[in-house]
Order: sequence, then structure tokens, then C-alpha cells
Amino acid sequence: MKLSNLKPAKGATHKAGKIVGRGQGSGKGGTATRGHKGAKSRSGYSKKIGFEGGQMPLQRRVPKFGFTNINRVEYRGINLATLQQLVDDKAIKDSVTLEDLIANNLAGKNDLVKILGNGELKAPLKVTVHKFTATAKKAIEAAGGEAINL
Repeated sequence: MKLSNLKPAKGATHKAGKIVGRGQGSGKGGTATRGHKGAKSRSGYSKKIGFEGGQMPLQRRVPKFGFTNINRVEYRGINLATLQQLVDDKAIKDSVTLEDLIANNLAGKNDLVKILGNGELKAPLKVTVHKFTATAKKAIEAAGGEAINL
């Protein structure tokens, strides 16, 4: 230990930084580094989110149309061709439940599932999901299966 490398213990000192607005004698008095006039020089100033210096803000310039229905229910659509592919790959045998679709990464655990009528189903399946289109229900029953709503 030498006099040249002595320093206070960690956390013992705190450098205050620049002190402004304490009179002309401090060298940082007067406008206290805020410049002259304008909203930014006043106490209590806070800028609104999206404020662009008086220019018309982007969220007001962009045209808006239509509306979003807050009561809309989103379904994960799965086609009959996809179910037939699962049967061909031997991933499912005689019944399809929501758990089977989640296990095969066709739906998430919080998804509502709707079977769509695109494709051809040859296997007699007992399908249990939230909804069916009319053509899908007809095709499942024509193949000798059963369509059950949750």
C-alpha cells in the first residue's frame, strides 16, 4: 500500500454530478442549462407520448377505417386432408380428440378447433372438437365416422 494508490472504500463516497440552478455565482445559474423560454425550460414539463414538436403525430396522420369486433371468436382451422394424413402416418387410429391434435402440433392448448371440409377423409373417425363446417360433418359421417362437438 502506498499513498499513490489510496482510495475510499467502495460505496463510501458518492459523486453528486453537476449541480445546477443555485445562483449566478455557481457558474450554472440563470437558465440552469435549460436554455431560454419554451416548454422544456419550465418546471413540471412532460412531453405527451407521440408528440412530434407540434407536427401532426403519426398516429393521427395514418388513415383509419373499419372496426375490430371485441367479441370475435378465433378458431384454429384443420382440414379433413390433415386428419387423413394423420391416419396414413399412423399418428391416430379411430378417434381424434383435442389432446391428439395438440400432441401432433396442429393446435395449441388454449385454441378452439374447427374442422374444415377441404380434402377427402376415407377412415371412419370419431372426431371430438369445438366446431365443424357443414361439409366436414357430412364427409366424416359419410366415411362412417362421428362428429362430436365439445
